[in-house]
Amino acid sequence: MSLLEWLAIAVTILTVYALIKRLETRLVLFTAGFVLCLVSMDPLSALNSFAKSMTNNSLVMAICSSMGFAFIANYTQCDRSLVHYLAAPIRGLGVFLIPICTAVTFFINIAIPSAAGCAAAVGSTLIPVMLRAGIKPAAAAAAVMGGTIGSYLSPGTSHNPFVAEMAGIDVMDFIAFHAMWSILCGVILVVGLLVVCMFLGDHKGEKVDVEAQKSDNFKPNPIKAIMPLVPITILVVGNVWLPVIKMGVAQAMVLGAVITLLVGFAFDRTNPQEFSKQFFNGMGKGYADVMGIIIAAGVFAAGLRATGLIDTFVDVLKHSNDIARWGGSLGPWIMGTITGSGDAATMAFNEAVTPHAPEFGMEIKALGALAFLTGALGRTMSPIAGAMVVVAGIAMANPMDVAKRTALPCTVAVFVLALFMV
Repeated sequence: MSLLEWLAIAVTILTVYALIKRLETRLVLFTAGFVLCLVSMDPLSALNSFAKSMTNNSLVMAICSSMGFAFIANYTQCDRSLVHYLAAPIRGLGVFLIPICTAVTFFINIAIPSAAGCAAAVGSTLIPVMLRAGIKPAAAAAAVMGGTIGSYLSPGTSHNPFVAEMAGIDVMDFIAFHAMWSILCGVILVVGLLVVCMFLGDHKGEKVDVEAQKSDNFKPNPIKAIMPLVPITILVVGNVWLPVIKMGVAQAMVLGAVITLLVGFAFDRTNPQEFSKQFFNGMGKGYADVMGIIIAAGVFAAGLRATGLIDTFVDVLKHSNDIARWGGSLGPWIMGTITGSGDAATMAFNEAVTPHAPEFGMEIKALGALAFLTGALGRTMSPIAGAMVVVAGIAMANPMDVAKRTALPCTVAVFVLALFMV
């Protein structure tokens, strides 16, 4: 290995350390990539990568429109109505509240793909229900946290359009490719959390009298509860059963927003001007937070390529499919666990390594999906993840105690994916 490649390894270690210390993700990735390009005497590579990622049509459309829709679902309280009606039938089920709440969160997370946003919306309703039933706080929080991998199946999750474009396939086709494995991960979390919590006696806690969401004047509405599911329904029906309504993610999100506005105006006289502001604020937030990480990860990958480290790494992978399998699963998983984010490590891996998958006998969509799924599992068992802090705060539990309950099922899911997915 050359001196530049050793320098790249040192910078990568420093990057990981900076992410562990919770420094700003985009700043860390951009700085590391730009420095590597500078020492490689190729600073333009970093700038070109930045510019190219900024104008990635398919990613910008899918991610920004999805975030815009998420904002107006929250603004109109359609997301709270959805959670309310899904939670109502499960009250009084005792220990089985744990797996059912995990499954409900998984389902809702498809419609509300932000892990932290879903955790806040779902946790504020389901966690008090579990506490009233005698479920211990850490277990109640873990039940909701375990379901925040449901975004695997959402077209609005950044990794789905990102890998789909790389593989040259439609977003819905990519989701269909990994759907079985995503659902399997959900099943492992549902069953695994129940087993762990029963082993720890988490269903034998004292019943707690908790008043949830009674401080405001929120009134659930069954029609509004359907609204978060409209874009996903359009996409699934159009791609599977009714080709005449087949459309892209952005088009489905905008159509869903229009229908939500009509429903909101009919029931609550929703202000169209404020509605519009919320939608475009969400689009801007999507570009800043999600596209920002993608752009910065692209610069970091450009720096690694400029030093020659990527070429060396790919040469190693060419000689062993097993190395690629374990590197693509354990790497993003470990990084997701120690940094609290499954996005940064997964984006960097998929940007730098996944395009070379055919060179070592793998499919781009398979390796990309493997990294994406395991990175999210790492985040789900990280005590410093944003969603973990949210659910632990609602339950008034220690995030580390919550992570102890999600860790075993997540670890099992990672090894199942690594062994059988590719």
